[in-house]
Amino acid sequence: MSSSSTLSGLLGTAPEVAPRLLGCLLEREIDGFRLLVRIVETEAYDQSDLASHSYKGQTAKNQVMFGPSGHLYVYFTYGMHYCCNVVVGPKGHGSAVLIRAVEPIEGEDIMSANRHDRTGVALTNGPAKLCQALAINKLLNGHDLKNQPLRLIMGEKLPTNVTTQTTRIGISRAKDVPWRFYIRDNPYVSRGLGG
Repeated sequence: MSSSSTLSGLLGTAPEVAPRLLGCLLEREIDGFRLLVRIVETEAYDQSDLASHSYKGQTAKNQVMFGPSGHLYVYFTYGMHYCCNVVVGPKGHGSAVLIRAVEPIEGEDIMSANRHDRTGVALTNGPAKLCQALAINKLLNGHDLKNQPLRLIMGEKLPTNVTTQTTRIGISRAKDVPWRFYIRDNPYVSRGLGG
C-alpha cells in the first residue's frame, strides 16, 4: 500500500474511521525483526466527547491529537500501561481512534517475549497488552504511521455484517456512546466480547 492510501482513509471523523481501521494491519520493526498484527477492535474519541482526552482543549499532553491525521498518540494510564491511538480527522480538531485489540500474524514469539511469555488470546486482547507486545511507548508518541518502525497498512473496508458496533468499555464518562467497533467472533477482541 502506498503512503497516500494510508492517509486518505483517516480524514473522516473518529466514529467514521474507527470501523474503517478494523482489518487493517500494523507493522512493527524491532531490532531487524518484523511483527505484524491485524486490528480487530477500536474505539472512537472526539473533542466533543466527554470521555476524550481532547474534550477540554489542547494541552502539552494531548497536542498530538490535534495534529495531522495518521500519527500515533500514545498515553500512559494507571501509572503502568501505555495505550495507542491513531490520530484522525483534520489538523486542529482533537480526535483519535484507540486501538483496543489486535490479532498476531507474524512475530508472535517476539510479542510473547515482550509480554513475559504470555501466549494465545491474552497476548494482545487489550490496549495495554498490545502496546507491550509491540513495544509501543511514549517514544512513539507523535510518530508518523507511514514510516518505520511502526506502519499502518490500510486494507479494504470490512463489510458491516462481520463487524459490531456497541458502547465503549473501561471509561467512566459518556459510557452510552456507541463508538466501539470490533470484528465479530474474533477471539482477540478484549474482555471476551468477540461473539
